[in-house]
Amino acid sequence: MYITVTAQKLGGDYSQSSADFVDYLEKENQSLEQEDMEHFFNQYGDEIDAKEVVKEIDGNTAKLKNREPKFYSITVSPSKYELEKLQNISEDLKRYTRAIMRDYATSFNREINGKPITVNDIKYFAKIEHQRSFKGTDKEVRENQPFATKILHLKNEIRKIEHQQLEGDVKKIKMQISKLEADAPHQQNGKRIVQGMKKEGNQSHIHIIVSRKDASNSVSLSPGSKHKASVVEMHGKLVKRGFDRDAFFTKAEVTFDKTFGYNRNYAESYRSKKDFVKDPKLYFTTLLGLPASEKAIAFKILAKTGVPMASIPTNKVQLALKTIRYLKHGVQVAIKSGSIGI
Repeated sequence: MYITVTAQKLGGDYSQSSADFVDYLEKENQSLEQEDMEHFFNQYGDEIDAKEVVKEIDGNTAKLKNREPKFYSITVSPSKYELEKLQNISEDLKRYTRAIMRDYATSFNREINGKPITVNDIKYFAKIEHQRSFKGTDKEVRENQPFATKILHLKNEIRKIEHQQLEGDVKKIKMQISKLEADAPHQQNGKRIVQGMKKEGNQSHIHIIVSRKDASNSVSLSPGSKHKASVVEMHGKLVKRGFDRDAFFTKAEVTFDKTFGYNRNYAESYRSKKDFVKDPKLYFTTLLGLPASEKAIAFKILAKTGVPMASIPTNKVQLALKTIRYLKHGVQVAIKSGSIGI
């Protein structure tokens, strides 16, 4: 599970409207038939119109300054193993969204009118998407870029030859292009991976747009708060503040496992990501200490996420000999590709 919580920006400033973001989330529907479209939903309603989403989010910004975020985006990306556990992708992800938004609400160390925050205090809208495209920042696109640059240069040569601006053998150049296309390190269905290409396999994920203000438009609720969970004195009163992301990520993982009966391996757990960041040696020690069957699964998960397995120690002696810095670089890929973000 990979979860991110971000404040939406437009350029250098915070967007004053959710319209552009909502339009972005509608992009997948443009190529689908009516019966195949995914619509916005919230805790209690389905098939909510995009215009209604914009109206509700934009109209819930009382007393927020121009340089403050008006809304936040939560992106929830289950791993391929987690998606395989679902029976009905769309309906199960909707059910999961509604469950983790309860977790989201309880992760605020705040009170409204003397009562703990509940999901009823949160104004949000969510949408399921089933496709992803390769971005320019993806490893596959970046590592294919030198080949793309050479191919573009050769194609420009062909155009110049065809316009009699340059002498050369077009057939020979086309053969060079074909070889470069085949030699590019990252391929999908026999084609060089390029920016904008649709990713194969199950790419289902969840986008959630959540208002900065509570449902009554009177209290500011920021998941981007620098304060994790604390109590401070303000105007002579003790006031709770903060949002505990660590608690939210932990609850989201536990909720998935309980909801769908998922048996999570250490290598894909939030606990392992925290171990890796705070104490890499503990991470590898725990990995090596797993029962044989679980360790085999963990190594399989790491291998499929691109970790160079030759750099992973297979016993405690090797762990003592290898440098943590080298190992840490290798496993960084797995941390982002199949886990909750830290």
